[in-house]
Amino acid sequence: MHDSIQLEQRGVPTIAICTEPFESGARAMARLGGIPDYPFALIPHPIGSLDEAGLRTRAVEALPQVIESLLARG
Repeated sequence: MHDSIQLEQRGVPTIAICTEPFESGARAMARLGGIPDYPFALIPHPIGSLDEAGLRTRAVEALPQVIESLLARG
């Protein structure tokens, strides 16, 4: 989140991806970073134990959120 917020503040459109248990922390970081409405993609937890196919599935699940967020800024 921190890196994404820093890039946003420099004019680089970004979106962070986080898992569901970290949603409240991500919202808190966005508020503290000065972008309280910063969008991020939310995916199911966990990801650390997934194999390549599982990670690919999570990425596909996040893709609509990522596209929607980036297109909404234009």
